Amino acid sequence: MSAVLAPAATRPPALKVTQARVVQSEFTKFRSLRSTVYTMLAGVILMIGLGAIFSAVSASQYHTFSAAERASFNPVSVSLAGVTFAVVAFGVLGVLMMSGEYSTGMIRSSLTAVPRRLPVLWAKLVVFAASMFAIALVASFVSFFLGQALLSSHHLNAAVTAPGALRSVIGAALYVTVAGMIGVALGALFRNTAAGIATFAGVFFVIPPLTQLLPASVSTHLTPYLPSTAGDVLWGGMGNVPGALSPWTGFTLLCGYAVVLIAAAAWRLRRADA
Repeated sequence: MSAVLAPAATRPPALKVTQARVVQSEFTKFRSLRSTVYTMLAGVILMIGLGAIFSAVSASQYHTFSAAERASFNPVSVSLAGVTFAVVAFGVLGVLMMSGEYSTGMIRSSLTAVPRRLPVLWAKLVVFAASMFAIALVASFVSFFLGQALLSSHHLNAAVTAPGALRSVIGAALYVTVAGMIGVALGALFRNTAAGIATFAGVFFVIPPLTQLLPASVSTHLTPYLPSTAGDVLWGGMGNVPGALSPWTGFTLLCGYAVVLIAAAAWRLRRADA
């Protein structure tokens, strides 16, 4: 009597952890958080709204400007002035992207699913950079065209084809994106939201004014190499300040700061327990 053998149950193939799948997972987490939407919306509003306010005020008050102020007036940088404040929101979002998982304990699940750890950091950086640059680029163009429309009432506007205009518009988006990536690195380094945001705010908003209290011989050589100043020259935020770096040199320096902090964050992620 022959026995009838039941077919062996086939097990579904185990999914291999790849960088692409980790990126997809991080993107799902990133877009599903309400804090992401609110913070990005705040950054866009600051970028467009304040740029429009500065443009409208400049247009209405231009007749009171001195000869020196009129000579240094740059309609492109005026319309993009909201970048100075929008970088706060993008930096905070960068910090929250890492520190938020540590505060909720979700980082343990993420690192359990990805034991090699570093792909998690790379995925967060890729998702953040791609999302922020796309959104910031749109906001930057809107800021520029809205600002120029407000300045055109007094014939102070500039075309996007004007020398340095397109570079400034794209540079504004690059600046807030890299600044936000610095926020991601700080969140991974400190693993604490308050510490990460305080450090980011200190570097970008507290230290620059304090350098003006130093002797001119010191501040003139120090200020151009601060992260905020190095990024500002890319979109025209520094104007004609003596000693300012060229736009792409300043951006390269800002990227250098980001690379160093990301490397430190990667080292701690590999070495320290979650």
